[in-house]
Amino acid sequence: MSAVLSERAAAVLSVRDAIKRFGGVTALDGIDLEVHAGEVLALLGDNGAGKTTLIKCVSGALRLDSGSISMDGVEVAIHSPRDAQALGIETVYQDLALFDNLNPIDNFYAGRELAGPGWVPRSLRVLRRRRMRDATEEVLERFQVVLPQLDGTVGLMSGGQRQAVAVSRAAAFASKVVILDEPTAALGVRESRKVLDLILRLRDEGTAVIVVSHAMDHVMEVADRAVVMRRGRKVGEVVPSAETYHEIVSLIVGGAD
Repeated sequence: MSAVLSERAAAVLSVRDAIKRFGGVTALDGIDLEVHAGEVLALLGDNGAGKTTLIKCVSGALRLDSGSISMDGVEVAIHSPRDAQALGIETVYQDLALFDNLNPIDNFYAGRELAGPGWVPRSLRVLRRRRMRDATEEVLERFQVVLPQLDGTVGLMSGGQRQAVAVSRAAAFASKVVILDEPTAALGVRESRKVLDLILRLRDEGTAVIVVSHAMDHVMEVADRAVVMRRGRKVGEVVPSAETYHEIVSLIVGGAD
């Protein structure tokens, strides 16, 4: 997505003056952030910069002490992960939150199982496994994700395949924003390539993507904008390019001061 389009389009997600404290520690100190539909935003910073705290507040795992979160220009209240999901926000943390003993289909629909009919008590409803399988296959095909099989447990899959399952699951249910926390960490070159391609496909479909990453080469390849945080504050916003690479690194380590 071009920078011009990003500037003209309304932000799908906006965070304004976000503050979060843990006792005497201020983890977020007046953070402003916005991301647009069809844009990949990189959230950068050293350990302790506040990146994870910020995405947890947007995802409903934590609550802001003050500040606001808006979706499509309308202020919203996010008090839990379910609130975020209902607004179209899905998050993939580093641990992926996959059930290793389940197959990709069951991981896709864990907690969201399709069952019916609706008039039957929930405990007696029959799972619609055929529909869940077809829907999972459709999502994987849409994002060109190839898995060895859909009936095997994800615990036996490679790191890249597990990451693809987690990201595809998020993409299947996110109508607005997908947040990825270190999506290529501990992956090899080939598997990282597949995950990066998946991120670009999400962007091409019009989904807003926030990527938290320490892998600068990956950031330079997929991000349309980069927001740099340090000690709970936003210290810079840059369009990643060969010309701005050293500026970004300088902002991360504090050299720009």
